[in-house]
Amino acid sequence: MSVKSDRAKVSGTERRAFPVRLEVRAKQGVSNVSTIEGYASVTEAPFDMYDWLGPYSEVVRQGAFGKTLAENPQVQLLLNHGGLAMAYTKAGTLRLSEDSNGLHMQADVNTQRSDVGDMLAALDEGSVDEMSFAFRVTRQQWSPDYDQRDILEVDLHRGDVSVVNFGANPATSVGAMRAADFDRLDEADARALYERLQRRFQPAEGEARTLSLFQAQAAVLGL
Repeated sequence: MSVKSDRAKVSGTERRAFPVRLEVRAKQGVSNVSTIEGYASVTEAPFDMYDWLGPYSEVVRQGAFGKTLAENPQVQLLLNHGGLAMAYTKAGTLRLSEDSNGLHMQADVNTQRSDVGDMLAALDEGSVDEMSFAFRVTRQQWSPDYDQRDILEVDLHRGDVSVVNFGANPATSVGAMRAADFDRLDEADARALYERLQRRFQPAEGEARTLSLFQAQAAVLGL
């Protein structure tokens, strides 16, 4: 039988999404390049999480990004956590820093690329207004009742910051679930998870378009 202390045993890559206001402007002196600027994560702002044991609160604490940023992590700017990188820290086109608000990002993107153009158009018209980032927790602290998780330090190396349609809501984080707990979700959370998995396993044209139970369980298990 699961107990709340099991929450501290969850490991691996995690993702969190936040509503943002991204500023897009032409890069001065450089043709066909625009700069996107905003926050991929906020600190000291509690948000609601949900796992197989129910709800809890999570806070990314100020300073959580200091160590990983000092180590020059390789991080890419993606769209919906997939596709070709639009900017890359290794190339100098993606720049990350931490300030009193959170994880600040600044990216130079090539407007001649069709995927970049689509993303910028969506940002301009307000159709997209969330960012997500992929990370691993290296230091954390739980409250005695395991109802609050403070993330004290993360590792961003070989992770990403993503502009997303609808961010992977912490309440439906697949990485924190087990197949045996799938049926414990209420209808709204289960439907949200099912729709996310459908998008992940979107088949090629002509293939069956129904997500099988096997695929859903494999995704929940991270297979």
